[in-house]
Amino acid sequence: MTTTTTNVTDLYPTRGTTEVATPRQDPVVWGSPDTPGPVSASDLQALDRDGFLAIDQLIGPDEVAVYRRELERLVTDPDIRADERSIVEPQSKEIRSVFEVHKISEVFANLVRDERVVGRARQILGSDVYVHQSRINVKPGFGASGFYWHSDFETWHAEDGLPNMRTISVSIALTENYDTNGGLMIMPGSHKTFLGCAGATPKDNYKKSLQMQDAGTPSDEALTRMASEYGIRLFTGKAGSATWFDCNAMHGSGDNITPFPRSNVFIVFNSVENAAVEPFAAPIRRPEFIGARDFTPVR
Repeated sequence: MTTTTTNVTDLYPTRGTTEVATPRQDPVVWGSPDTPGPVSASDLQALDRDGFLAIDQLIGPDEVAVYRRELERLVTDPDIRADERSIVEPQSKEIRSVFEVHKISEVFANLVRDERVVGRARQILGSDVYVHQSRINVKPGFGASGFYWHSDFETWHAEDGLPNMRTISVSIALTENYDTNGGLMIMPGSHKTFLGCAGATPKDNYKKSLQMQDAGTPSDEALTRMASEYGIRLFTGKAGSATWFDCNAMHGSGDNITPFPRSNVFIVFNSVENAAVEPFAAPIRRPEFIGARDFTPVR
């Protein structure tokens, strides 16, 4: 297995012949606990321990209405639908995700720059940050499919070339998250172990994986073992609530067979000191709308 890429040591081997569990080599919280910021010291400790931080209300109802209108505008725009940044459900043919929304929408660009959002990312990662990925996720009622269990970092390391676990995501709810409409599930504490998955990465894997995952998917045996050790937490909350979670947290979501839609905006912040190199376990890079190569700090 390759151990370096552009002279960067591969700390987290994956996509080999067998699954490999590697203890985490990086901090979870990179910033100093004494550094002032929007995240309290106790919340930073909880994030370090559990791998996630739930916030009851990150944005208010009036703001939620603005972002929901913008989401509806994007998913009903024929030009956006035809863009390669839009991912369509294979069966319903409805839009599942629209990527790089902070570049195609000034409304979502403003959200990325909001200090309530980017300020938390800077504090957790201990540096300036850039957007590695942004997207809106749409889960309409009556059959929208879920996202199978995975660690984001496994993909971002293997296919985008992120060297270290210095990346944090935030999912901001634009509709209410019930315990029945396909909400986010995380295994608390799973972020402390990296699970390298078995199987080589096909060329242009992203075209398939964004609709249905295959490469980079943990085995049933590994998931059973991890769920038994860590348990599973399901996140519910009103529109405007948010979940911050570590890049290596094992997470997923179920199908939404209820009448109640579930939509969110998802932003991935990476440290400018953790810029992507060449992929560690893929033949080519993914497109920049999925894994950014512009490392300009958010201002």
